[in-house]
Amino acid sequence: MAAFLEFEKPIAELQARITELRGTAQTNDGTLDIEAEVSRLQVKADKLLRETYAKLSPWEKTQVARHPERPHLKDYIAGFVDDFMPLAGDRAFADDQAIMGGLGRIAGRRVMVIGHEKGDDTASRLRHNFGMAKPEGYRKAIRLMRLADQFGLPVVTLVDTAGAFPGVQAEERGQAEAIARSTEQCLALGVPIVAVIVGEGGSGGAVALAAANRVLMFEHAIYSVISPEGASSILWHTADKAADAAEAMKITASDLLKLGIVDRVVAEPVGGAQRDPTAAIAALGSAISEELESMADQSRATLIASRREKFLRIA
Repeated sequence: MAAFLEFEKPIAELQARITELRGTAQTNDGTLDIEAEVSRLQVKADKLLRETYAKLSPWEKTQVARHPERPHLKDYIAGFVDDFMPLAGDRAFADDQAIMGGLGRIAGRRVMVIGHEKGDDTASRLRHNFGMAKPEGYRKAIRLMRLADQFGLPVVTLVDTAGAFPGVQAEERGQAEAIARSTEQCLALGVPIVAVIVGEGGSGGAVALAAANRVLMFEHAIYSVISPEGASSILWHTADKAADAAEAMKITASDLLKLGIVDRVVAEPVGGAQRDPTAAIAALGSAISEELESMADQSRATLIASRREKFLRIA
């Protein structure tokens, strides 16, 4: 069961009571019939979960998007990418594991998959630098995109990052240039590119992999030029106004769909992808396959022109 967020406390209390009652049933001599009470509480908890997630605020969606138990890149690859062959390194400096990629098949179609990996425990989060890529990560992405273009393979990118790594060493190695080149490479591809914001889509670190023909977004993901906390610090000189900043920034999937920033919202299971990762992964795999199929017959010139026009309209 997924860990509960702050706004989910009433649901957590009901689930704790259900667990307690089930424990009581296992320890008594069978004279106590609690199944009816357990069923009543479960129905109440399920109803409260649906009602809560039907009216999440932008700040609450931010917390869901950052939930550590949401599926990660490796889970999506395991779920709907067959015959995956990882490709590593930027051929210049190092292999940045905040961005990973490789060849595979989605619904039988050969593709290049690239995405951010945050990690799912302390050791892996440190190894993947919490999904915050350095210049060599974006240069690896550029290398893989060029390889895909060379062999006529569609590109699928899965975006989940708070932003590019802000450290001194990244700036020394040309972070801004690497992000700009990666964005430029997305726009220049002569093959279809589908990008999905699966969790956080933060700043240029996200756009560098998301300048795509079709931009999809999970229902409870967020996509913004800066984090709510960062915007709050700039506007109000405190991070305490993050909820207000999130509301003003229009960072949710429904808002961004209305604004034309994203093209499609992929529904999540009730309570978020973290509650039923298998269903969420299957839904995303189907959506990506549909988008790739819709562009299968488009020419190189059409793909490039439509992609550039799309982002010029946003600008």
